Amino acid sequence: MAILGNIIKGAIHLKETFATERDHWQEQQDVLVHLLETAKDTKFGEYYELESILNSKDIPKTFSQSIPYFDYDKMHSDWWRKLHEGQDNVTWPGHPSYFALSSGTTGKSSKRIPVTDDMLEAIRAAGIKQVFALHNFDLPPEFFEKEIMMLGSSTNLEERNEHLEGEISGISAGNIPIWFRSYYKPGEEISKIEDWDKRVARIAERAADWDIGALSGIPSWIELMLQKVIDHHQLNHIHEIWPNLRVYTSGGVAFGPYEKSFNSLMGHPITVIDTYLASEGFIACQTRPETKAMQLITDNGIYFEFVPFNPEYIQQDGSLVPNAPSIPLKDVELDTDYVLIISTVSGAWRYLIGDTIKFTNLEKAEIQITGRTKFFLNTVGSQLSVNKMDDAMRYLEDAYATKIPEYTICAKRCEDGEFYHCWYLGSDLKNSNHEQLSKDLDNFLMEANKNYKVARSKSLKGVKVKVVPTDSFYDWNAKNKKKGGQVKMERVMNEEKFAEWESFVASKVTSSH
Repeated sequence: MAILGNIIKGAIHLKETFATERDHWQEQQDVLVHLLETAKDTKFGEYYELESILNSKDIPKTFSQSIPYFDYDKMHSDWWRKLHEGQDNVTWPGHPSYFALSSGTTGKSSKRIPVTDDMLEAIRAAGIKQVFALHNFDLPPEFFEKEIMMLGSSTNLEERNEHLEGEISGISAGNIPIWFRSYYKPGEEISKIEDWDKRVARIAERAADWDIGALSGIPSWIELMLQKVIDHHQLNHIHEIWPNLRVYTSGGVAFGPYEKSFNSLMGHPITVIDTYLASEGFIACQTRPETKAMQLITDNGIYFEFVPFNPEYIQQDGSLVPNAPSIPLKDVELDTDYVLIISTVSGAWRYLIGDTIKFTNLEKAEIQITGRTKFFLNTVGSQLSVNKMDDAMRYLEDAYATKIPEYTICAKRCEDGEFYHCWYLGSDLKNSNHEQLSKDLDNFLMEANKNYKVARSKSLKGVKVKVVPTDSFYDWNAKNKKKGGQVKMERVMNEEKFAEWESFVASKVTSSH
């Protein structure tokens, strides 16, 4: 009898029974007041007169009118660099204990994003919220006695100028509550191994010692880890070694592109729960099985604003034009793409996180990630967002009975002087007809996106598709950044980066012969 599991499940059920209906907009107003009250005496607070915003009649409106938008580069150059110069009370009281390193998907040198103690507490509280939401997924009591495999970056953080640096997944794992540590795998010793391949090799060696009930991590790296375990133990699927695996909490990127390849590693279907944990904070998580959307965490250290995702509001580098209008939570509309803006207990203010989202349920404040501002392909007016590209990949997977977990695209001027959309697909398709593949992809996008169809009749000459092994994408990430953790493949490249990518792929083909 799963006694402990019944106790935990009972406690979760009791918490849900007493949970009241939530007013997400009221929660957001309370968060904004807390942010302004706490930061009003910082250097940032004095410069932007946060106290006078608190005294205004309409605090959200005055806030949006008084403070400009910041992307990372502007936030760093204007404010956060002062933290690295040893100053305190810059954009949040005191000095952050950690900095989250995030190369994102650009491959540039790492961003250093402050992670305050208040933010760590907010992330912990959001994690507990997600645990309580498991009540909605009707899991058996014994599930709550199983171990959880959290595959992130190394927890062996680097000490630098009186603070610690590492990726947010490593920082979070290093700060898990004491009571949770017996459930957490691969455990402290393995989690500290810097080299991702060595860490995963140790996981594969130890896999039979653990009774894993849940997985957590970015889909591409979770898949590679599962494949290593399967290969090491010569299994048909992962349930032969972890028969009680029931839940996977995905995060960092949309799960859709990986669904088919992920399921091929399973012995039977498992529950997939989406989460939205970024270097800047825990933004949203899925709280019920009827939808794949995630609920914004509206009461816990982050104030959200939303800018309509119109091309005229987005600059070439993906940042916002200064006068782009922002909308508070109470005024958003369904099925409209918005650029996500956050202000946080880590001292990020009106900060462009780089993601676009849409609301699927206003009452529950549920969202889906629709793409990245920098991955919006509009070089010749085609207005292709990542979710449209993902839809096209799902169509090709079905049409060609294959798996395409990775892809990248560039709007490139070719030898004839015309623009083409050049796609690289990561797939095991053998002897595929690239010409037919290009035609099918092109036709799907024309049917699905009227702006793309207009572009195809004018300045976009055509589509060129190449199929390469999926490992090419993982090796590219390893070359440019590193494996594992928060590292994600760039879905859209500029021509300069794409030339590097094509040379890299060509060199792999040459070396394999």
